[in-house]
Amino acid sequence: MAKKTAAAATAAKTKTGSFEERLERLEKLGEQIRKTDIPLNEALSAFEEGIKLARTLEKDLEKIENRIEVLMNCADAPINESPELELFNTDD
Repeated sequence: MAKKTAAAATAAKTKTGSFEERLERLEKLGEQIRKTDIPLNEALSAFEEGIKLARTLEKDLEKIENRIEVLMNCADAPINESPELELFNTDD
């Protein structure tokens, strides 16, 4: 049986796991890249995986933002009434 290439393994990692797991992985990759004793090829590989993870996380956040916007602008809400955003107010 053929072994997975490094690129295939990286692609599989970026598409699996919950949002939180992928975010944690991205943070670990950032820590790994900041090390001064890491070989260049490992740093480049970690950077590549990190970019892919960041892009998938960004897409997920956009989907979540769109879903929240739809929920906030629900058709059942009166047209003249603004939604209550008490949770998000920072004026205290």
